[in-house]
Amino acid sequence: MTCLECGGPAYAGAATQDSPAESPPVPPALVRPESGRAGSSAQSEYERRHEKREELLDQRFGRFAGVVKFLVDEPQSTRAWAKGSEGERILADALTRRIGDRAVLLHDRKIPRSTANIDHLVIASTGVWIIDAKKYSGRLKRRDKGGWRTIDYHVYVNGRDQTKLAGGLHKQAAVVRIALSDLEVPIHTALCFIDAEWDFFLKPFQVQGVWVAYGKKLAEMIAVPGPLTEVDVLRVANVLADAFPAKEI
Repeated sequence: MTCLECGGPAYAGAATQDSPAESPPVPPALVRPESGRAGSSAQSEYERRHEKREELLDQRFGRFAGVVKFLVDEPQSTRAWAKGSEGERILADALTRRIGDRAVLLHDRKIPRSTANIDHLVIASTGVWIIDAKKYSGRLKRRDKGGWRTIDYHVYVNGRDQTKLAGGLHKQAAVVRIALSDLEVPIHTALCFIDAEWDFFLKPFQVQGVWVAYGKKLAEMIAVPGPLTEVDVLRVANVLADAFPAKEI
């Protein structure tokens, strides 16, 4: 628009050929955050314990320490960390292979002001998946320990009740909810047993609100269509990557 009296713009914000209107600022592009290295925290803890044991044996047995190291296995509590690290790597590779670009995978994320970590965060159309990988061997069974009219599923692996593992995922879900407090995002939790033997007809089930599944089926559950768009997925992934940084390698 032009003022008929002076030939100038009719209002301060009007554009002319000499002064084109400014475009609205473009928001920064959302980028896919780095996944991190699965199992790095558990591997670091194993190496710390292993090196400490080596030093103690060297101090105690001197030149005979090599013989002792060869004959005496490492404590199970030390080997468990290496086994756990391997399980996390196996699951990370499986999820990457089966889901691909349909989700953002964040591995081995540190929880601020805590010594704990989150094994895997997967952000997909279905929401956020908090996954704890366990490399346990033996037969996996579901047992109902509820009463006459109640259902109370427990998960047993190799005859041992592992239902208590769900408690750790509840704590992780709580901190993730805080990080995503400004966003409406479905949050799921899952225990994935890597080496456990599943009965042929047993399907994934929930214990205390936590899914119990094996890798292939878990990937299928994550990858089904859900309420989040691709932009939503990237936005949530960036928030979580900032809130829970990867372990420095």
